[in-house]
Amino acid sequence: MTIGGSIALIIIGAILAYAVNYEFSGIDIRLVGVILMIGGLIGLVIGIARIMSARRAVDRRPPPAVREERYYEDPNPEIRRRY
Repeated sequence: MTIGGSIALIIIGAILAYAVNYEFSGIDIRLVGVILMIGGLIGLVIGIARIMSARRAVDRRPPPAVREERYYEDPNPEIRRRY
């Protein structure tokens, strides 16, 4: 579950738990809202933990080696040939 999906579950659960005053026979909408909010919180914690573990895995790798080579051309090759 992504972080966005988890936040959506939390929002939908909060709306059902606190803003809806409709009653079904056999279904408690407030309880369904609380269950959705708890599921969203669990998904949010898992999503954040996955992101943090992925960042730590990237940080463990050593930085790539950089090798710099410079080649210089002799500006006047004729002068060296005389000596």
